[in-house]
Amino acid sequence: MGRLDTTGTLIGADKVAGTTVYNAEGENLGSIHDLMIDKQTGRVAYAVMSFGGFLGMGSDYHPLPWSTLTYDTNMGGYVVHLTREQLEGGPTFSEDEDPHWGDRDYEKRVHDYYGSGPYWM
Repeated sequence: MGRLDTTGTLIGADKVAGTTVYNAEGENLGSIHDLMIDKQTGRVAYAVMSFGGFLGMGSDYHPLPWSTLTYDTNMGGYVVHLTREQLEGGPTFSEDEDPHWGDRDYEKRVHDYYGSGPYWM
């Protein structure tokens, strides 16, 4: 397969994984671990951010509604308008936990915490 051009407005999911997430003050909060995509609409629903740990070991994962992230070309990463403390207090799961994707009550709690409308509406 040929190289996919990511210089326009589209980017491959494999290029998003590993991208740094900053807060509005430019503080490095972590990086994108994975994306969760709605199977029916094809829309990105969540960016799963890795946070904490050392060299990816012992990291917690934070499901962030995709609508809370904005790509900043100057920073070369995504920006969320959250403090480190807000992120630390948010919904989280570890590598060996099931975050209950598809459970609307669980997902609503994620969206409510971050003050964003559900992706399915």
